[in-house]
Amino acid sequence: MARILALDYGTKRTGIAVTDELQIIASGLTTVETKALIPFLKTYISKENVELIIVGEPKQMNFEASESEVFIAKFLETLTKEIPHLPVKRVDERFTSKMAFQTMIDSGLKKKQRQDKALVDEISATIILQSYLYNQS
Repeated sequence: MARILALDYGTKRTGIAVTDELQIIASGLTTVETKALIPFLKTYISKENVELIIVGEPKQMNFEASESEVFIAKFLETLTKEIPHLPVKRVDERFTSKMAFQTMIDSGLKKKQRQDKALVDEISATIILQSYLYNQS
């Protein structure tokens, strides 16, 4: 089996999570500046066996696309051109930022650490990936 990557895409930075090769455990990988995301992904994929990319799909409470979907759609066009051999799936990401923040509190992180937006993005990507894995079983 190969790894699955998950992205919590943002206009400034993107949180990235990855599974182990057995696709059992989702772990935060890193957060990168979005302008450097495609080169980062190409490098990572050249070194690791990846079979799928999951991208969070932000929706409003009424299930309509959020305002950020416009930016994500442009990114997805670039992603499929630059890395055409990997399929991309979308996963609903509503509440992931709130869940990530709560996870930070539950983990005992201090207030200063909880203000690290990059860490919130990485945890959000992990939650997106865990959601995908859970729904596959």
